[in-house]
Amino acid sequence: MDTVTWTFSDLVAGYIKSFDAATDSYVVTTPGGNEQTITIGVNCYAEMVRNLGEGWQDAGDMRTLLQQEGRFVFSYGIFFPEDKLKFEAKHLIFLGRGADEWRFEAQDWWVKQVRQICDFYLNAQFPDGHIDFSQYRTQITVEGTKVGSALRQETDTISRMVYGFATAYLLTGEDKYLEGAERGTEFLREHLRFIDHKEEVVYWYHAVDVMGNHERKIFASEFGDDYDAIPAYEQIYALAGPTQTYRITGDAAIRSDIDMTLNMFMKYYKDSEKGGYFSHLEPVTFDPKHESLGQNRAKKNWNSVGDHAPAYLINLVLATGNQDHIDMLVDTGDTITKYFQDYDNSEFVQEKFFEDWSKDEKWGWQQNRGVVGHNLKIAWNLMRIHSIAPKPEYVEFARKIAQVMPSIGGDQLRCGWYDVMERKLFEGQKFHRYAWHDRKAWWQQEQGILAYLILAGILEDPEYKKLARESVAFYNSFFLDHDSNGVYFNVLATGIPYLMGTERLKGSHSMSGYHSTELCYLSAVYSNLLVTKQPLDLHFKPKPGAFGDNILRVSPDILPPGSIKIEEVWIDGTRWTDFDADALTVNLPKSDVDLRVRVRVAPTALADTFTAEAEIDGDTATLTLYGILDRQALPELQHELAKIVQAQPKKVVIDNTDLQTISGEGMRAFVFAKQKMDIEVDFIVVGATGQVRQAFDDDELSDRVTFSDALPSKA
Repeated sequence: MDTVTWTFSDLVAGYIKSFDAATDSYVVTTPGGNEQTITIGVNCYAEMVRNLGEGWQDAGDMRTLLQQEGRFVFSYGIFFPEDKLKFEAKHLIFLGRGADEWRFEAQDWWVKQVRQICDFYLNAQFPDGHIDFSQYRTQITVEGTKVGSALRQETDTISRMVYGFATAYLLTGEDKYLEGAERGTEFLREHLRFIDHKEEVVYWYHAVDVMGNHERKIFASEFGDDYDAIPAYEQIYALAGPTQTYRITGDAAIRSDIDMTLNMFMKYYKDSEKGGYFSHLEPVTFDPKHESLGQNRAKKNWNSVGDHAPAYLINLVLATGNQDHIDMLVDTGDTITKYFQDYDNSEFVQEKFFEDWSKDEKWGWQQNRGVVGHNLKIAWNLMRIHSIAPKPEYVEFARKIAQVMPSIGGDQLRCGWYDVMERKLFEGQKFHRYAWHDRKAWWQQEQGILAYLILAGILEDPEYKKLARESVAFYNSFFLDHDSNGVYFNVLATGIPYLMGTERLKGSHSMSGYHSTELCYLSAVYSNLLVTKQPLDLHFKPKPGAFGDNILRVSPDILPPGSIKIEEVWIDGTRWTDFDADALTVNLPKSDVDLRVRVRVAPTALADTFTAEAEIDGDTATLTLYGILDRQALPELQHELAKIVQAQPKKVVIDNTDLQTISGEGMRAFVFAKQKMDIEVDFIVVGATGQVRQAFDDDELSDRVTFSDALPSKA
């Protein structure tokens, strides 16, 4: 059978090329460059992409939107094989109100999303509101309930959940998330950590089974691929949550656990002779070459070598600035670059190795297959390492992955990234075969999004920006669960959620709060600071004597030197000026209690020219403006105005004392915000002189506000 003779549903993504009102159809150019004609089907409906926590976002008149050339749209519908293969749309998803708007590029999109995700897990794990990790369970259903018969608490899933809570605190400053991170870290330490004082190492149990007041520790892994061994990736991910928490608090106890786990890596996993890290240890002797390890004996792989960087090591470098940690990170980048490239034989990297770095193409499920997400993860992390240890080979390797992956592991019709694929084509094949299915996993979408966002932000290649937007669009359109909250594990190629077996769960051996929250955090960082040039607020709560030197390092990620700087710092709600804006460090005051620190970082060009800060005090909102308010500064102004609109105060004070100029866009932002306020709100404009005062007069706002030379006194 060489022709399609049956109907089938599908998804088509693309940029609108033309609209024909006579036939009620439109033509899109797909991500892969092909053209597809689409007819608006009977009962077709349209919506705007929406974030978690948002209600239905009606698109309005879909035909008006479809007439805007260049606008991106997802069209879900049915193919009919008639005189030719015809596609009729039944459901459209647009990405913004304006033709060139992408809603997920709003400054606080990812901040809102991480809050919703972590609220889902807080409610699922601790439904009574009391954060008690003895009640934590690994398996959580799609609706957010614990699987009743599952008593197991796995180290890695707890650590990943801790990472999520810590990350949510970094972005929101809400105490419930830090409480979850700290209590989870304490639980790991008390129940799942083993200290070998003689060897000065820490290693982490695989899991603990809980039955009433009794618990049984599970030393070696009981996961199929790693059975009766201690896999490196479990020890690596055991540090993910505590390290992210350490960035916030500087807790010395966490640092001790990190240092002693690093000792474990160096003493037992590290191959000092041939480089890299072994993937598994025998649990009694800690011998990576023990015969009982079977297929895992004397092996190395992506997880044992590369996962150090994203899981904990980069965050440790950000927190400490320690040269030993930097050296370990650079060694990781060098090892990946030296051994994982295999482009003479495949478009995919090589992931499995024997001790001497010869290829292992017969291991378990992987055989000679490539994981799409691991390729993208390499590109993403090499660009991070490049910013602290610039090497042209890092960028060359990342660019190579970015070049080949879209046509091999990416969906050129619908967007999104596939799972596991054969590394080689066989006779008569044009497409690399999928190992099991063409579904798309949430964590692999994360790797694609972060890879192309950081590439776009650093290298400023428009093709990378296009691929980043398409990846983010697919994820936000199809992975967000608007019924039960949280993120789906897998969707079909068409974006329909796949809810069977363990892939129905939102808590499992494979899924917790890590990848979805890491995506929120780093998308906020890369999108705001590198791509759209908007500021970002970060929150810390260092303990007395934190970090040893009382210096808080606040760089959100390893970014190009000089690309961002500190704009403002607040400690316990009061402005703090003892910081090094360029070094991204804050000198903390001596204190006997935890300090609440909020730091605003911004792209260097923006930080040098404009700052806006909204403060809400009861019924009064004060907006303080500094510098030059031009079009580039508009996102920061709108972000602060949105806070005021949400608060709905009775009085708004706009302090323009240090504002030099204001653009027409800035004035219109004020007018639009005022429209959203109660008609009786008092607006007081302070210190407006010269061009700023003239702008208020020109926009006819003078008769609707009160001008003053000084700030009103507080009651």
